[in-house]
Amino acid sequence: MNWDRIEGQWKQRRGKATHHWGKLMSDELAAVAGKHEQLVGLLQEKYGIAKEEAKRQVDEFKKNIDQLKKSNAKLLRSQKLSSKKKRKSNAVSVKAKNSSKKRRLS
Repeated sequence: MNWDRIEGQWKQRRGKATHHWGKLMSDELAAVAGKHEQLVGLLQEKYGIAKEEAKRQVDEFKKNIDQLKKSNAKLLRSQKLSSKKKRKSNAVSVKAKNSSKKRRLS
């Protein structure tokens, strides 16, 4: 995921950023609006860290978001597969029940 996409989804990501950097207030993050350089500057100001360290933290935050997104996608795929298997299993059970009823009625 590139930073442009994070910027576009900043409202959703802002909560994660607030959790990640406790000293940053939600309204400050809203003002940043996902702008990479502004976020780096805000981190420098609030935490008194060097620009390179702030960039490293923002890059780490981006990686965390990417990993969460991948994990969520895997979880959704496994849930869909599980749901399909369950439906298929239920369909087989219904056919078996109908088949045994027919045999008993005959």
